[in-house]
Formats: sequence, structure tokens, C-alpha cells
Amino acid sequence: MRKIVPILLMSVFAGMSCTHKPVTPPSLNAFNDAIHHWNLEHKERNYARYEPTQYREIADNFIAYQNEDGGWPKNLDWLAVLNTDSVYAALKESYKKSTLDNRNTFPQIEYLADVYRITKEPRYKDAVLKGMGYLLDTQKSNGGWRGWDVDAITFNDDVTTGALELFRNILQGDESFSWLDAATLQRIKAGYEKGLQMVLDCQVVQDGVKTAWAQQHDNETLVPVKARTYELPGITANESCEVISFLMGIENPSPEVVESVKSAVAWLEKVQIKGLRVERVTLPEDQIINHEYPYDNVVVEDPDAEPIWARYYEVSDNTPFMCTRAGEKVWKLADVNAERRTGYAWYGYWPKKVLKIYPDWLERVSR
Repeated sequence: MRKIVPILLMSVFAGMSCTHKPVTPPSLNAFNDAIHHWNLEHKERNYARYEPTQYREIADNFIAYQNEDGGWPKNLDWLAVLNTDSVYAALKESYKKSTLDNRNTFPQIEYLADVYRITKEPRYKDAVLKGMGYLLDTQKSNGGWRGWDVDAITFNDDVTTGALELFRNILQGDESFSWLDAATLQRIKAGYEKGLQMVLDCQVVQDGVKTAWAQQHDNETLVPVKARTYELPGITANESCEVISFLMGIENPSPEVVESVKSAVAWLEKVQIKGLRVERVTLPEDQIINHEYPYDNVVVEDPDAEPIWARYYEVSDNTPFMCTRAGEKVWKLADVNAERRTGYAWYGYWPKKVLKIYPDWLERVSR
């Protein structure tokens, strides 16, 4: 569920101060990943940035960067007060193309729809329709969307789950999209149903037992496949949590959806790792590889540590593994290249949010 932060806006009209109804600017949380990737490539950032309350200006940034096909290029600072033509012109050709990678395009559609609901200004509505057209046109026949690195059904970076969650929210009554016409809603419904079935079909089965999902699944066979050299096929705790959250957000889930969630949560509980934690160790200036990661990650044994999860588990037996930049599978974080130890999340606490809300969800669907 998207979060919004209330703020009271004031205006002066005809020399008199008047207080308007509280306006809730759209959340910018969904753009943290894109802005982070921009920051990785731009150590010096001496430019002004819009405040969250300047939602018109931010929305106009989105319109300025929107491609003709309706999607958006990735990894930009969407709040930057910069000449958008100059920024776009400086991008590599491949980075100018539209993509859902790094949580992109579906958040812009949501934001613009929220701004249209607030302002009723037609340009935001037009941008939403253009963006929605891109999502619907690029959905695969199998119900998924491709990522940046491989032509496969992609759950990494919320590519497929982000698009389907947007569709789900619209069909469940998101007020910011209440103006959509019947034909568009029918296309969204068809895309959602096709995508939901694909999600259920992709769930990895071990010895007849459903587990969770991979980062990427083959377009035809639906089996886990690799993407980048260090992203080998495996069941992944991180991306699976986003899939589970998507499924748990369905208002009236079918028995198949309920079974899928129960199985996935059981798998998360089964593969949790106890007795270790990852500690950040500050590095000397001359050893820092990237200014955004001025530290190293070290695995520390700690019997009092809360449960942690690996990013990847073997499809065959749930053994946690990692990988070097060159594509060599390893089983210790210390054997991963220093640049990838800090620049990639090999361990994490992603399931905590799922396990926290699971009991209430289970009670709701059991009534």
C-alpha cells in the first residue's frame, strides 16, 4: 500500500490569508532506488532539488522525461532542478530507453495519477494514459515483464510485481484512477488476471512442496534463470517477499492464492539463518571503492543475532550461496569481490515485514 505524508498548504488570495483543506502530496519513497543509482554515478551533486510539497514541479519533471512510447528511462534524480533536455542528452543511448528496471515507470504512473487527482490538470492525466499504454503493451503473453539484463519474467527490482500491484490497486478501487474508462479498465483486468496466474505458476516446487520464487523465470518453462553474471538461478528471499506482499494485498484471494502464500511463508521460516549477522566495517579513504559504500561487509557469528536470510538459495536443497562478479558460485561472503560485497545485498531481513503481517492476513482469509 502506498504511503502519503499529510501536509497543510497555505495560500494568499486577494491580500488575505486562507487555509485550504489539507493536501497529501504523493509519496516519493518509490523513487529512492532510482535516485540511489543516480547518486552512484554523480558524486558531486551541487544542484537544487524540489521539496516533496512541490508535486507539480516533480510531476512536470516526469512528463519532461517521459519517452514517446510512454515509459521512462531509469536511474535519474527525479527531484533535481536541472535542464531535463541536457540530462537526457547526456545519457548513454541504452539508458534512454524505457524500462521497469530499478522500480521504474509504474511509480511514475502512480505519482502522476495522484497529482491529477489533486490538481485536475489534463497534462497529468494524459501522461498517466500514455504510461499505462506502455505497461499494457509491454506485458508478455505469459503475463510478466522483462527486466534490464535478460529477456525473462523478472521479479528483481519489483519489475513484474510492481506492475501487477498497480493493476491490482486500480481494480480494487484506487481513487486516483477512478476516472479510467471501461475499455482501459478491461485491458488492465485482463493483464492482471494473466499476470496473477503466471505468478502462481512460477512458484518453485521442491519434491512436491511449493516454496517461493526466483529473480527471473524462463518465458517458456518458467524455471529459474540467470541474469547478470553474479545473479545465478536460485530461490530468492528478497524478491519472494515482494511477491508474497503482492499476493497478500489481494482483497478476496482465491484458495490457490491462499495456499501459495502459506507455502511461501513456510519456506521463509524454514530457510532463516540463525547465529550470524552482517557488520559494516568503516574503510580507510584509500580503500573505498564507491563513495556510496564507504565500508566493507563482514559476516560475524553471534548467537544472539536475530534471524537473517540469504539472498539466494539453491533450487535443489535450499543451501545459501553467493557469487563473484565473474560468475563463480561461492558460499562465504568473504569470497565475494569487495565491490560486490558492499554493492549488492547478499543477506537481509526482508521477510520480517511479511512475517509481521502474516498472522493478521491469515486470520482475515480464514474467516
